[in-house]
Amino acid sequence: QVQLVESGGGLVQAGGSLRLSCAASRTIFSINDMGWYRQAPGKQRELVAGITSDSSTNYADSVKGRFTIFRDNAKNTVSLQMNSLKPEDTAVYYCHVYWFRRDYWGKGTLVTVSS
Repeated sequence: QVQLVESGGGLVQAGGSLRLSCAASRTIFSINDMGWYRQAPGKQRELVAGITSDSSTNYADSVKGRFTIFRDNAKNTVSLQMNSLKPEDTAVYYCHVYWFRRDYWGKGTLVTVSS
């Protein structure tokens, strides 16, 4: 089992930056698939960014060039640096891990971008 706790959400003006962090309850060294998803009001949850155990990354087209995902195996964290935020980035952001054929989710952290 893996417990995930997100932090770092909040209210920011358009063009600003936020960094989200996700702390895992166990070592993440052996966990290949980690990532961040988001869900805006009235919309489906979508993948924002993913990272593998060898730090290969993938991003949604809407955030490429603005967001960066990275992991710290020593601290058991995966983070999302979000720059040049737009109002359409407003959503609840969820940390996700796929491990031993199970999906694990954090409770989410709200990011609100004002115009």
